Amino acid sequence: MIWFDCTKAAQTAHHSGLQRVSTRLMAELGEDATAVASWNWLGAAVRRDWWLTAEVFAPDERPGWNEVAQRRPCRLAAIFHDAIPLKFPHITWPQSVARHPAYLKMLAGFDLVFAVSEASKLELAGYWAWLGLERTPPIEVLSLGADFDGAARVTAPQDETEPVLLSVGILEPRKNQAFLLEVCESLWSEGLQFELHLVGRVNPNFGRPVAQRIKQLRRKWSGLHHHARLDDAGLARLYASARAAVFPSQAEGCGLPVLEAMWRGVPCLCSDIPPIRENASAGGAVLLPTNDRIAWRDAMRACLITAPHAQRLSREAVIRPLPTWRGTAESLITSIGKL
Repeated sequence: MIWFDCTKAAQTAHHSGLQRVSTRLMAELGEDATAVASWNWLGAAVRRDWWLTAEVFAPDERPGWNEVAQRRPCRLAAIFHDAIPLKFPHITWPQSVARHPAYLKMLAGFDLVFAVSEASKLELAGYWAWLGLERTPPIEVLSLGADFDGAARVTAPQDETEPVLLSVGILEPRKNQAFLLEVCESLWSEGLQFELHLVGRVNPNFGRPVAQRIKQLRRKWSGLHHHARLDDAGLARLYASARAAVFPSQAEGCGLPVLEAMWRGVPCLCSDIPPIRENASAGGAVLLPTNDRIAWRDAMRACLITAPHAQRLSREAVIRPLPTWRGTAESLITSIGKL
């Protein structure tokens, strides 16, 4: 039995990456897992069971955690996303920055850790080595699914679509929408007619300047749209109309929206950073230097004015291998079954 930690996932309506992992993985684990949001499962757990969490918390944030860690009623596993709060503290939620050192150290006491990318695996192993820990659990890379809403994969490349760009992610410096807006403004100023749809809530600590900039630009450029709250059905409709998805992120753990876009047959323009490179190198995407305005402008212009260019990338996207959440669940079950 897998006791699946849904403590935070059960309390939030945000469509974040962490929420996506919890909800889709739990759905695909099916009868192999039981969702839990407190410690009332302790009495039913046996040693061969697993408690699995995809959530991020420090020990002092979970009342009762120390008792669980000491009693060890069953084996413990975690899905590790990234070390971004340690690498980019100046643009990360203060609460996340404060909790992350204790969280990473806590994971060293688990029985198994799954990293969402090879890059994240190296970050976690490197942090443990820096701490000088002598005993640490194995870390396995767990590929996350591209089928974000459970719908069938798009297997036919795009027909000639309208010039529409789509970018999915919370509005904040890490996702780099301010840079994207600068590039789009330069293209609009050239006279190019296209739409840019930004999908994501506003980070209350760091996202307000981006939201304000969107309001300013919308007065001048009618092709700019921001969807602060959009369900999966609405997101699917945007993917169906998009010529390309753009992800100029400065840091990621996995870059899951890149996979989700290609599941829908939408090619991607992405920052050339290690986690995204892992997912983009098999085709369907163009990797670009982070914050290189000329490179991004030229790549976006090529997609907007040359439909066959985007169609070629779309053909690559629909034929390349992509992971599914069912495959993620099966890999996880296989891994814990070996221990």
